[in-house]
Amino acid sequence: PAFVVPLNILGGMASQGASLQNYNNELVKCIEDLKEKREEVNRQILKDEEEKQKIQNDLRILTERLSRINDSLARKVASRNEYDKTIMETEAAYMKILESSQTLLHVLKRESVSLTKKKQVSQSGTGKE
Repeated sequence: PAFVVPLNILGGMASQGASLQNYNNELVKCIEDLKEKREEVNRQILKDEEEKQKIQNDLRILTERLSRINDSLARKVASRNEYDKTIMETEAAYMKILESSQTLLHVLKRESVSLTKKKQVSQSGTGKE
């Protein structure tokens, strides 16, 4: 006798096969979508890592520049302080010279007046010549 499969069973199996194929197709599509999304995230990661490297390099360069500028500023401030000190000392010495000059001028005037009086006294005592 031939092997007979009832028609309703065959129809049900065909329907299940079609459903299984649909599930398989959907699953493959979902996996492909996930892979595409993963690849997009991976591209963004690579882009961000590249930007991070650039920023780190810029930061290193700026840090070096900042260090050089700080060194330069420290030297210039020290130099300016030396100028300030020299100017103050020079101005103080100059003021002492001015005071000494003023004192010397007063002494000379006083001596000149004194000598003039002595000359007049000595001339009046001997008569005018």
